[in-house]
Parts: sequence; C-alpha cells; structure tokens
Amino acid sequence: MKAAGRPITPVPAAKPVGPPKIALVLQGGGALGAYQVGAFEALHAAGFGPDWVAGISIGAFNAAIIAGNDPDLRLEKLLAFWDCISWPELPGLIPFLPLQILHDQISSAESIAFGQPNFFSPRAVSPYLLTDARPDQLSFYDTGALHQTLPRFASFDRINRKTTRLTLGATNIESGLLEFFDSDAVPISVAHVIASGSLPPGFPATEIDGQFYWDGGCVSNTPLEALAAGRGLETWLVFVIDLWDAAGALPATMGDVLWRTKQIQYAGRAAHDLKLVATMVNHLHAQAEASRVPEQASVPDALRQGRLELVHITYRPGPNHIVSSDTEFSRSSMAARRIAGRLDMEQALAAAPWTRPMAADQQARIHRVAGADGAA
Repeated sequence: MKAAGRPITPVPAAKPVGPPKIALVLQGGGALGAYQVGAFEALHAAGFGPDWVAGISIGAFNAAIIAGNDPDLRLEKLLAFWDCISWPELPGLIPFLPLQILHDQISSAESIAFGQPNFFSPRAVSPYLLTDARPDQLSFYDTGALHQTLPRFASFDRINRKTTRLTLGATNIESGLLEFFDSDAVPISVAHVIASGSLPPGFPATEIDGQFYWDGGCVSNTPLEALAAGRGLETWLVFVIDLWDAAGALPATMGDVLWRTKQIQYAGRAAHDLKLVATMVNHLHAQAEASRVPEQASVPDALRQGRLELVHITYRPGPNHIVSSDTEFSRSSMAARRIAGRLDMEQALAAAPWTRPMAADQQARIHRVAGADGAA
C-alpha cells in the first residue's frame, strides 16, 4: 500500500499537523455489508472511534448503528443486528468448496423466496398487478419490519444529540439527484435510514416530507462528496470501505458476466470520486498558498481547509462467492466477510501510511488497500 501522487517531500516544520478526526464512509452492497462490521471491529480495537460516519444503503444501516450507540456498545449492536436479520445457519456445512458454493446458492434462494427475518418479506400480490399505485407500494418486497428493527439497535435520540455526526445518502425519485441527510442539519429518523437502502425494484420507495426516495446507490454508492464538502478546518483521516471492486478480470462464464456487471454498476465512481476530491482539495490548497502574503495577510477563510487523508479499502470475495452474494445472508458467509474486513483494516492500520510526511504542495492524498482474496 502506498500513497497516491508524486514522490513525497517532507512537510516544512512550520506547517501544523494536529491529531486527525476520524471519519468512516460505508458503501452499499447488501449482505456484503458484513465486511464493514469487521473493518469497524479492527478500528474499534485500535481506538479509532469515528467522529463522523457516512453511509449509503446497507452502509447507512451500519452507519446508523455506529452513530446511534455509545462506543462500548457499537460492535455488540452491529453483530446483534446482523444476527437478527439472518436465518439460522443451514446444518452440516462441510469445508469443501463445491458444497460451500451449493450452501450459498441455497441460502441466496431462501432469501429471494422468503426474504430475511426482521428485514424484508415478499409481497403477497405482485406489483405488476397494481395500477395507479404509490411509489412505496411498487416493489417485490415489503421492508416495513425495518421500522421496528432499526430502533432496537440504534438510538435515534443519541444520533440527534450530534455526539457522532451521521450522513446518509438517498436518491430523490423526481429530481433524480442524490440528497444527503446530515444529523448536523436535520433530525434523523428511521425513515432516513430506510430511504438510503430503498433499492428498486426489490424494495419500495420511502416517503420523507412529501418526497419519495430510492437507494442512494441509484446515483452514487459511496457518500464521499458530503464529507469532503463539510469537513471544515480540521485534519481528517477518512476510511472509505467499498464493497465492490471496480477493477476485475474478463469474464469467462455467464456467472462471471453477471457478477462483473454488478461490480461495475455498484462500485460506481468511487475511485474516480476519491481522486477528484483529493485533486480539488490540493487545488484549493495551492490557491490558498498563492494568496498568502508573508506576515501581512491571512489565507481567505473560503480557501482554508484541513488536511485530508483518504484510506480506500475494498472488499474482494473469495473463490466460493456466487453471483448473488449480495443477497446471501447465511451466518457462515457473514462471519467470513467480517473476518476479511477485520484483516484488511488491520493491514491498513499496521501500515499507517497517513503518518508519513506529506508533500509540501499537498493537502490531500489517497492510500489504497486491496483486500486479500479468500472471503465469501
């Protein structure tokens, strides 16, 4: 893992570098979101408690649970939530690859046929039979159970006390634009979290203040821009946890085609957006330096921003993954993904590239961690 950009030039001693604030950015990806639990577990064990959590789709669910609990309860609540939305494990799992794949295929089929407990369930009437219906009626599954489930694991009173900032992304259906619900600006409710994960056509739209929203991943699956715009003057260490790898091999089977399509679609522009954010921050930094008059004028407030360290960690599934891994909620697979997330985050924390000197003309840089193959 290495920092992106040109060779590093030591920072001048006069340039202040204070302890960073910690942010966690969580992408959407259905059942793959268990990987984020493991990544958070490693952060928590290392004492990196987030000051700000941003999420989209399943990342919004994890983000709300993190922001909605005291630090010593966060991991416990995350694990309990994922256990709550899964069926009991199929018996007799043998560590033999073909049987693991068969197990996962049965688990995914179970999810599609029966839904997931306390999460979503199939509608009794096909939405194709409805005419002139509301957007929150047009879906294959009903997610009403989430209105009771999420408050069991996340305190919205705590979220709205603004102890830990929470930002959630959702797509406004009529405008087609990604909107962010930020606890620093608006009271966050269960509906805001569900709206961020209302992925059509499986899940229904969610109504908030007379507007209908779909999953934020319809526009962008990584809520980075909200954090980049609102970080203020502090130095931020931002862990971006992606569940989809935009890069991949050429497909050799139709299963590969379907999986590769999902990767490209849901990875979205994460790598591009990271580069864009870092470039923008460095450009503003250059403007600020150019406007400085030694010992006479201060840098304009509009150009003053804190340092930004972006740590990009991407999940890579193992050889037993199936095309529908994002709908495969078996407890054994979620445990494997959690372990993968923990190991990848531990690798990033051990390398700690953000502690190396930053080039004098930089204010932001990107550090990439590619997860090791082997998770479900």
